[in-house]
Amino acid sequence: MSRAGALTLAAGVLAGCSAVGPDYSRPALDLPTEWRMGPAEAGQISNAAWWDAFRDPALSKLVAETIAGSLDLKGAVARVDQARAQYGLARSALFPQVNADASGERLHASRTTSQGALIPPGHRNTNAYDLDLSASYEIDVWGRLRRATEAAHAQLLASEEGRRTVVLTLVTTVADAYIQLLALDDELAIAQRTLESRREVLRLQKARFDGGVAPESDMRQAEAQYQIAAASVPSLQRQVAQQENLISLLAGRNPGPVERGRTFSQLAVPSIPAGLPSDLLARRPDIRQAEQSLIAANADIGVARAAYFPRISLTALLGLQSQELAQLFKGASFAWTAGGGLTQSLFSGGALQSQVEFAQARQRELVANYQTAVISALRDVNDALIARTTLEAQRAEQEKNVAALTRLLELAKRRYKEGAAIFLEVATAEQSLFDAQIQLDSVRAQLFQSYADLYRAFGGGWVQTAEALAPQAADSAR
Repeated sequence: MSRAGALTLAAGVLAGCSAVGPDYSRPALDLPTEWRMGPAEAGQISNAAWWDAFRDPALSKLVAETIAGSLDLKGAVARVDQARAQYGLARSALFPQVNADASGERLHASRTTSQGALIPPGHRNTNAYDLDLSASYEIDVWGRLRRATEAAHAQLLASEEGRRTVVLTLVTTVADAYIQLLALDDELAIAQRTLESRREVLRLQKARFDGGVAPESDMRQAEAQYQIAAASVPSLQRQVAQQENLISLLAGRNPGPVERGRTFSQLAVPSIPAGLPSDLLARRPDIRQAEQSLIAANADIGVARAAYFPRISLTALLGLQSQELAQLFKGASFAWTAGGGLTQSLFSGGALQSQVEFAQARQRELVANYQTAVISALRDVNDALIARTTLEAQRAEQEKNVAALTRLLELAKRRYKEGAAIFLEVATAEQSLFDAQIQLDSVRAQLFQSYADLYRAFGGGWVQTAEALAPQAADSAR
């Protein structure tokens, strides 16, 4: 068998040896069998692009633009590329390292020292030419390199899950912001309609006062109501502009207007995603990221423990050496060396033990982080389910309140025209209705946002988003 074949066989045999350090096993988790309220059967609906369920083409377009332009996502893509390069570096150590070297030099011997071996007797000057091919290979007996590669691979997967977490968070945030923008648009429209209505009321009350039909108090009350509505309009205009700026920031572009599609009242109510608590382990990218980080930390224990054992390496060199360039490629210039080395730490002042203890402590920390990520995910889903249910009930009650106040205002106006009530009763009813309409919009916005939060909590939507849309950002980032 040739020397190369023997080395290959030895490497194959050693690769089959078990590596020091613990093999990874998922920590025990106490997962509930169902949610406190809400769906309990697994389904695929939450793996869709959930923002399309609102049936607003402008929102779908905004999500795509945000994925393509987000600076946060470009940073996440760059982190994935860094982790991929680190994995390549770690994996390269498993293979022989081969290098070529060529050199030529002119040697001059000192008068006060003995002449070197390459300088012929009686001469003080000579030439030296080398052309070498060297190889080295560390025999991974204890699995140090394999554990390091395992850790780097897990970190690569963790960074990929981190990218998906950024996508999921980014899409949810921009969808929430867009829904809030539509709600603010609707509130602004209510305020502007109310302002126009109160302007007409103020005109009529002023005319009645000037004609001696109504007291000044009625006119002043109408004037106060008008000013309240007038003050709310620029406040809401400011909030709309600031919300547009926030959305522009999320999309990675300069502040500016945001395209709308449907009005707030035209948004469709999405379907409720379904899933079991155990599904979160596979569907939530933040949980998967935490587990991959734990796998990497577990492998690092093996790397630290392997430092206790000898590092065995093989080296070889094939080359041509000559004092004359013309003779360099002749048979007499051929030279070779082959050997092996063993490095063993005999005393490190406790450094090796400290490295092992650090790796073990780091692994315990990430076990706690992983378990915390799971519990946090369970809480996210339960909170979102509770919010959706209670906000739905709150919206229904608030709609009844608006209907009641609308009727109350009609009655107050009738009583005022009939002389059975003062204008203050009308003004109070009108202000109560205005406040209730604004509150109803706020509750509706929270309800729509709870659907987005529910999909995010289930980990839904990121599959299609990350695999279909995020590569566009990766291409633009590179």
